[in-house]
Amino acid sequence: MKLPTPLAILFDLDGTLADTAPDLAEAVNQLRVTRGLAPADYALLRPVASAGARGLIGVAFGITPQDAEYAELRDNFLRNYAAAIAVNSRLFEGVSELLSNLQEKNIAWGIVTNKAAQLTDQLVPQIGLHHAACVISGDTTAHPKPHPAPLFEAAKRIGVQPEHCWYVGDDLRDIQAGQAAGMTTIAAAWGYCGEVAPATWNADALVESPQQLFDLLDRLP
Repeated sequence: MKLPTPLAILFDLDGTLADTAPDLAEAVNQLRVTRGLAPADYALLRPVASAGARGLIGVAFGITPQDAEYAELRDNFLRNYAAAIAVNSRLFEGVSELLSNLQEKNIAWGIVTNKAAQLTDQLVPQIGLHHAACVISGDTTAHPKPHPAPLFEAAKRIGVQPEHCWYVGDDLRDIQAGQAAGMTTIAAAWGYCGEVAPATWNADALVESPQQLFDLLDRLP
């Protein structure tokens, strides 16, 4: 498929722009330790970091949002995370250079995440993403991803039609949201990616690194 030249590129946050898994894993492991349990293996927690509380609590405790104890665990997890949200979280290697190159090409960029705004607004400036053209959180609109509403809102705020946007994400629901919004979708294989291989997501393109994404852009007219 020949990709259209974008006027704007929107990015997922956790697992796409930023490696936030260390702080997310620490927050859920604090819950285990306070209950007399050994910390869960980081290698098991990292792949589900993009799924937030639902994914991390699911792996750490083997329960789902339908279980009675889930709500209390989620609230305590979010408190732990908010208290230490950017201790070991960093932009992925090559992301800063990618964003600088987009600005040089006059391509706007923004963030669309399912993270709650109270957490997004705290994290974004601490990891150097405060110059995004827009930041859309999971509770900015009535529906989080995979619903297209957050992506439509991002395009509106930037002032670009959805069909002139790319959406880059490391989770299947990112690609589903982008497709539903009529955007070009890019699977970020350097991210967490969950349990389903990115090659099966039917994204318009799959890239292994931020540099590879820029190389893809550089080949466009």
